[in-house]
Amino acid sequence: MLQYIGRRLLVAIPTLFLVITAAFFMMRAAPGSPFDMDRKLSPEIEANVLAQYGMDKPLGQQYVDYLAGVVQGDLGPSLKYRDKTVLDIVKENYPVSLRLGFFAIAIASVIGVSLGVMAALRQNRMTDNVVMTIAILGVCIPTFVTAPLLVLGIASKLGWLPTAGWNDGALPNMVLPVVVLALPQIAIISRLTRAGMIEVLHSNYIRTARAKGLPEWLIVRKHALRAAILPLVSYLGPACAGLITGSLVVEKIFNLPGLGKFFVISALQRDYTVVMGMVIFYAGLILLLNLIADLLYAVLDPRVRLA
Repeated sequence: MLQYIGRRLLVAIPTLFLVITAAFFMMRAAPGSPFDMDRKLSPEIEANVLAQYGMDKPLGQQYVDYLAGVVQGDLGPSLKYRDKTVLDIVKENYPVSLRLGFFAIAIASVIGVSLGVMAALRQNRMTDNVVMTIAILGVCIPTFVTAPLLVLGIASKLGWLPTAGWNDGALPNMVLPVVVLALPQIAIISRLTRAGMIEVLHSNYIRTARAKGLPEWLIVRKHALRAAILPLVSYLGPACAGLITGSLVVEKIFNLPGLGKFFVISALQRDYTVVMGMVIFYAGLILLLNLIADLLYAVLDPRVRLA
């Protein structure tokens, strides 16, 4: 297993290199500059600012210097936030996205797997049809629709929860963002679980277990569920990375100081280093979580060998 992990980490290095390269040149190719303001800078001041951040050098030299900094763990300073480095911004705002993403994926996993199992056990019956209808709605309706609707109905009209804000992570402020993030994941997880469970329930070893007289709940919990959630494990890797690094839409709507909101603001402001740092962070998290998903896959399915 250690050899497998080592090989995966070696493969991750060129993958991150390609991500950094693509993101670097795409950001530089975008129109505009981080120093474009309503009041145009004089040529002398603009030249001094560009020299301060090393942006007066040829593009190739800037790229080499940036790679050298990344290798040393330095993602550079922010071009828009004074006296802050990219690592400072990530450290300050990552806990918000982490808490939201963790609770959202945990709730979605529990509810989604439960609904998927219920639908599979009652295939083509009323329960199955209701669950699949809810799942289709959850997949089709985007978060930028559900978030304003929940804010309007639950927060504004009923006044049960705050409309926006973080308030140091108070529970009332987290409820609506977590629900909005969890709803589409519940829909996807329930569909994946249902499909996997239906396939497993028709397999030979499940028929054998039933022939032996085992209770249905024991067959589902001990034999069927473990094999049925294998496709779900593969899906949860990138899904967790997306939720944990923050939802761009949800954090913007609820005015939350997470990575997603800063990513949008930094992209609009052409804050190259912040956008690059978050892209690297997101790519690294995806590679790590996919590795964990592959290891869990091997634990759940003894037929898988990590050589």
